[in-house]
Amino acid sequence: MTSVISLAARANGKTLGTRNSRPGANPVRCHTCAAKINGLCQHSTPGTMASMIQFRSGERAIAAGTDLFSIGKPANAIFTLVSGWAFLYQSLKDSRRQILHFALPGAVLGLLPGQAARAPYGAQALTDCVLCIIPHENLSPLSREVPEIGMRLSWLISHDLHLAFDHLTSVGRRSARERVTHLLLELFVRYRGQWPGNRIDELYLPLTQQHVGDAVGLTAVHVNRILRKLREDGVIEFNYRHLRILDPDKLIDVSGLDPQLVISWVRK
Repeated sequence: MTSVISLAARANGKTLGTRNSRPGANPVRCHTCAAKINGLCQHSTPGTMASMIQFRSGERAIAAGTDLFSIGKPANAIFTLVSGWAFLYQSLKDSRRQILHFALPGAVLGLLPGQAARAPYGAQALTDCVLCIIPHENLSPLSREVPEIGMRLSWLISHDLHLAFDHLTSVGRRSARERVTHLLLELFVRYRGQWPGNRIDELYLPLTQQHVGDAVGLTAVHVNRILRKLREDGVIEFNYRHLRILDPDKLIDVSGLDPQLVISWVRK
């Protein structure tokens, strides 16, 4: 069976390089922004970029653990994640949390159904982040001036919807072991598609076991048992926020994944 590592490289469409930087470490500008590589501004011409700069309201640095926007609060802008990781979440009254989605650099967050809508979910910085901000009131004039931006935004939303359906399937139907391996494999492929490194079987993954549990509907204790068994079986190691894939083919088997679906996890 084709190695998931080679699939990640093929999904990225690039030759893996030697850089292994942690996301969110350095703010970047428009010409090197992740949104220009595979996000809202991908394939933008210099003229398009000039228009985008006119309609944005600037950048904002967000510390890890801080909400980008909160449940029930008005969200008056969309945020492009220039650097760092974030996650979308829903909370219950007894403080239980469901992580809905992990956002990587280039993601667009905060697009709600209507300018006066209140956020039905929250978004929190998983690492230190830098955001590019476009007020909702600027989206219509921006789309008129740069029509391809509207199509690009629709495509990004469709991609995130595909991931959401996949996560719903995991929580509803996959076994606990499949849920954990499927999530870690997804994050590995999505991350590796953006941040090639000198160790293509190992990467910094800024999640705790609690984050994994909140994403797949398991307790941190249950996640710990599964990870320990996966390490004993020679599949993966996930310790101190570092993920190492020991046997890529076995990981695909355990997760119950169709290898061809790996391609759909990476934004093009």
